Amino acid sequence: MPLFSGTRLGPYEVLSLLGAGGMGEVYRARDSQLARDVAIKVLANLTADPERLHRFEQEARAAAALNHPNILAVYQLGTHDGAPYLVSELLEGETLREQIKRSRLSVRRTIDYGAQIARGLAAAHEKGIVHRDLKPENLFVSRDGRVKILDFGLAKLTQPRDSSDFGVSTLTEGTETGTVLGTVGYMSPEQVRGDRVDHRTDIFAFGAILYEMLAGNRAFQKPTSAETMAAILNEDPAAISEVMPSAPLALQRVVHRCLEKKPEARFQSASDLAFALEAVSDSGVISGTGGALLQNSRTRKGWIVGLGIVLVAIALIAWWMRPASIPVVEEVRQLTNDGNLKATFSTIVSDGSRVYFDEMDSGNPVSMQVSAIGGQATPVPTTFRTNGGTAGLTPDDSALMVFGNGFPSGLWLLPLPAGEPRRLGDISVNDAGFFPDGRIVFVGGPTLYFADRDGTNGHKIVDFAGTGGWPSVSPDGKRVRFTIQGDDLTSSLWEIAANGTGLHRLLKGWHDPPNECCGKWTRDGKYFVFQYLNEGRWDLWALQEQSDWFHRATQLPVRLTNGPLSYTLPCPSRDSEQLFVVGSKRRGELVRYDTKTQQYVPYAGGASAINAQVSPDGKWVVYLSYPEHTLWRSRPDGTERMQLTYPPLVVLYPSISPDGSKIAFGGLRRAERNLSLYIINMEGGVPEKITGAGGMAWSPDGKSIAFTAPAPGKHQAEKDFLQDYVVDLRTKKVSTIPDSIGLSQPFWPQANTLLAIKMGDGKVMAFDFRTQKWSEFTHTGFGLWTPSPDGKFLYSDRVTNDAKGPKVFRLRIVNRKIEAVLDLKGLRRVEDEQFSGVNVSTWVGVTPDGSVLVTRDVGTQEIYALSVKWP
Repeated sequence: MPLFSGTRLGPYEVLSLLGAGGMGEVYRARDSQLARDVAIKVLANLTADPERLHRFEQEARAAAALNHPNILAVYQLGTHDGAPYLVSELLEGETLREQIKRSRLSVRRTIDYGAQIARGLAAAHEKGIVHRDLKPENLFVSRDGRVKILDFGLAKLTQPRDSSDFGVSTLTEGTETGTVLGTVGYMSPEQVRGDRVDHRTDIFAFGAILYEMLAGNRAFQKPTSAETMAAILNEDPAAISEVMPSAPLALQRVVHRCLEKKPEARFQSASDLAFALEAVSDSGVISGTGGALLQNSRTRKGWIVGLGIVLVAIALIAWWMRPASIPVVEEVRQLTNDGNLKATFSTIVSDGSRVYFDEMDSGNPVSMQVSAIGGQATPVPTTFRTNGGTAGLTPDDSALMVFGNGFPSGLWLLPLPAGEPRRLGDISVNDAGFFPDGRIVFVGGPTLYFADRDGTNGHKIVDFAGTGGWPSVSPDGKRVRFTIQGDDLTSSLWEIAANGTGLHRLLKGWHDPPNECCGKWTRDGKYFVFQYLNEGRWDLWALQEQSDWFHRATQLPVRLTNGPLSYTLPCPSRDSEQLFVVGSKRRGELVRYDTKTQQYVPYAGGASAINAQVSPDGKWVVYLSYPEHTLWRSRPDGTERMQLTYPPLVVLYPSISPDGSKIAFGGLRRAERNLSLYIINMEGGVPEKITGAGGMAWSPDGKSIAFTAPAPGKHQAEKDFLQDYVVDLRTKKVSTIPDSIGLSQPFWPQANTLLAIKMGDGKVMAFDFRTQKWSEFTHTGFGLWTPSPDGKFLYSDRVTNDAKGPKVFRLRIVNRKIEAVLDLKGLRRVEDEQFSGVNVSTWVGVTPDGSVLVTRDVGTQEIYALSVKWP
């Protein structure tokens, strides 16, 4: 709806109409509170075009998440008479399109504008926001020469960075693959094809804009849109030197590298692009011809020296600016086809002819092998059950190094092709690896150790914050890299010298918060390959280790895979030409065991879900999506499904209030140290953050919640680092439950009694609120439990001595009787790799009629060989 002079929108008084078109009308207004002029964009007639409203809201939330001098500052999003409006800073100047219409830009101005745009894009990409519609119309040049990026209306949040903003998360809905969005002429090839896009699609559009600023005409412009799209896919634009011979060669290379058809051949980050443009500017070679040097030379000797300097500078810049050669995966071959679940918490090793890995059997890992060219997977002949998994392969290929029982566990050598295992010293480890000379590197909790070949003489090298895993030694034996899983659920790669000095994070500043894991060097030491988690999928990346005068190393990791499978545990082959990996398509199916038919049948529409809980009245089901960990609700038949939370919030432990109107859950954003307790209405809305929390339970009257959280001064590696608390939801007052150190998973069966499980031994303890004392309730052996909707039972699964595989048990609260209700033998269940692949767990639930709920694994997981062409 049009606004008129004098109209007030909160503290803003409309002064005049600045313009109309695009996605709305723009007005000049006065902010009476802060005494400044602002711009207000209003979008009317929304009932006829909900897509425009959706894009408008996307623009607001995307831009509001950013704070950078080269991005339009957004202050507020509101509505007036049903029409949404967006308040932003007021800009005075003109769009880049208006400047280009008058004439092409000088080299100096192109570099200046380009560096500003690149810095703004880098800020957006760091927040995980891709513009997807970058063009001269969306770039504004203020009167003082500052460039501002406008209109994030097509922005797509690809990887949330800012863990403090609920608004950003709404952008994760994104656009489905196959939908073409953008402006023809500036669209990347992947946009034209309707493929998944990332930040490199903005770099392509940026290259088209740079080209247009220099050449005065578009890089891709044909009579029709279809022909233009075809040109983007199949043709290269005319060389800039043909229309602007004075453009420096280094700058031309920057432009053409941005316009590479394959995303992996472009600049891999906008910050690198900004650096490249600044390097061209700093070189002083922006006239491109060297004519000024010729004219200003006073002697022939000066002329020769000056020309030599120019030529050397151009050559050096051209060498530096040319695209660094990058590795490319040329072929993917599937080696196994058994459909069995693979263990992704151990590792993969190969002796050149065989690939060794672990498969899961009834919750325990089994050492397996398959030919490096593919075939039938067979167990490694042994009677030894590792219960921990493969850690490494001896340098002479004579034995596998495997974990024993427990965590941390003993370390054993398992001879190949067969033989009796032997213990390596008496060390206890979380994970281990070998030096080239056979010495052992291992991690135990928050400490890195070295030991002799036989496991003796284990000595501490360094302590660190978190839990370590996947140690890998460089081929020359001089460096050790390993993964640290922090208490804040981040996962990062670290390096230390073999002499125990110089511990540092390997990729500091690459992605924050970090989410990388499980790296190994190629045999020649030229590349370090690791996995990185993004949007619930692991992809492989490679960091180049060496460079020479003829092969310049890339400064940042290069992506090797981009789906569709999730690839983990990269193991370079002996000749470094292949990577052996676990390839997974992760999906679960929520099922209910029907006692009448003795079959598992889909529940809640067969959603890919874990941690499902049914409301006491049986009308609603809440669950966590697998593997994303977002909170959803639906009817038991799967109808009226609604997503309640969005990334970057990761959800655990949903619990429905006694009246069925609210849901409490533990929520965490990466880089936060601990879970927080949130409450959200069953009908949706913004979650309310209450306090820090873990597993939780409502009081019978719904007025309080008991929860588990870290005890002050305790570390995650300590056995008893948790304790229990109660929060009064009316006052938000948090009280510590006395003497609850080492107790977790509270359950509130009646007003004056609270149950909790003692960590490590399965004892169930009861707390009497009247006497403020604990007493032993029973001993179950349960690890994780789920209450029945009526609160009369606690359900859990565990492995028993009398049967292979787990069973579901329930504890009857009234008489403390424990009984087996379902044998899970033969059921393939999802194992939830929570956040970084280190914590693996399963889950069981229950419906109002007592039927058991489980999540059946319907994904695929096999061993693959990826053929890589290394530069």
